[in-house]
Amino acid sequence: MAETLLAAAAEREIGPHALAHLGAVDVALRTAKAALEEAADEIDADPRDLKNAGRTRSLRLKTLVEAVATDVMGRVGRALGAGPLGHDAAHGRRVADLTVYLRQHHAERDLAALGAIVAEQGAGW
Repeated sequence: MAETLLAAAAEREIGPHALAHLGAVDVALRTAKAALEEAADEIDADPRDLKNAGRTRSLRLKTLVEAVATDVMGRVGRALGAGPLGHDAAHGRRVADLTVYLRQHHAERDLAALGAIVAEQGAGW
């Protein structure tokens, strides 16, 4: 979906509000990418999870990626309106598929589990 917004910006003047959404999408996707790369490094450094960090890391990453994907989907829709949904079948399928996938996230249940871990072990911020 972000590619749809980026392509629109490359093809035509999309205006300052859509450009602001594109900037926010860039920050969100870069943040998720950095978090995933950090998690991969942590897993490589402790492949047997001897530090018992896997559950916490998993809860944090799932929640972050769900939030980023939801934010990106919303921003693309706000930036471009209904046009891509009505006139770009591939984009429409991606939105529909991602919506279904994201609804499988355990949302508050995962956040509660993470909160319990943080309350017990500390956050390490």
